[in-house]
Amino acid sequence: MAKKELKPSELAAKQAADNEAALEALRARRKKEQLRLQKSKGSQKRVGKSWKNDIGIFIFLILLGAFMVFPIYIAIISSIKPINELFIMPPKLYSLDPTLDNFKDLFQVANNSWVPFSRNVFNSLFVTITATVFHVIFACMAAFILAKCRFPGGKLLNKIVVISLLFNSTVTYIMQYIVMAGMGMINTYAALIFPLIPASMGLFLMIQSIGQIPDAMIEAAKVDGASLFSICWGIVMPNSRPALMTIIIFEFQAAWNAAGGSVVYDEALKTIPTVVQQIALAGLSRQGAIAASAVVLMIPPLVIFIIAQGQVMETMAHAGMKD
Repeated sequence: MAKKELKPSELAAKQAADNEAALEALRARRKKEQLRLQKSKGSQKRVGKSWKNDIGIFIFLILLGAFMVFPIYIAIISSIKPINELFIMPPKLYSLDPTLDNFKDLFQVANNSWVPFSRNVFNSLFVTITATVFHVIFACMAAFILAKCRFPGGKLLNKIVVISLLFNSTVTYIMQYIVMAGMGMINTYAALIFPLIPASMGLFLMIQSIGQIPDAMIEAAKVDGASLFSICWGIVMPNSRPALMTIIIFEFQAAWNAAGGSVVYDEALKTIPTVVQQIALAGLSRQGAIAASAVVLMIPPLVIFIIAQGQVMETMAHAGMKD
């Protein structure tokens, strides 16, 4: 039986009736929601809806921020204190007679050594940048293979990476020294750079970040004929930028503060932390220079963190991507 066609007027009337019915259903649902909210009002307090809660959270964040900034403040104040003020007990949170003589003393002592202080600065920058670059390259490629490629022993390697986080680097120092001595790396830049490259924390963070990328994205790239290398650096790494910036900060800080005085003996190869340790051996007379050196060593990692802090916060709050 053929379906009867409606006239334009009947079709318009039917459409209007359907719209009115849908509108009534929406109104009824909203009314039910309002009634439910009114019933639950007073029994469920929502965080952030009260100005008292906002003030409490604001005060808590101010106290927490002051607690975190306090060590930096103490380091800066100590660097501008004269020698006699450094040993006042109880210590004062301000300087009675601020001076920059500590910084002058630091650079004067450093420049009076066998090599100029600029050479030590170059050594620190060269070791830090080289170790950071190689660590990022190897951590990214290894994390991509461990997180997205299936091969025999892959789960075991992931467990080894997690277990390695439990050990301090000093536990493996003797073995590292034996290996480097056998390869002739002692008293070279390689003795400072190579131990910093296989940092397990950076590898672990990259594995967790890459593991959240949908497999469908990688499979689509494989169908288009992309190689694993192209997928890693063209697709995976741009989507793991927050974790990438995080491991750069961690590795830069670790490499910058690495002394390496037990594996490098040549004065021309020593970094700033090693020189500072030598200055500290002079005793109480160099305490002002030591306080100034703490500020000097703190500046580069702090600058790197300030530049990349937005990406770090995104990493910590990243909930993950789902298929």
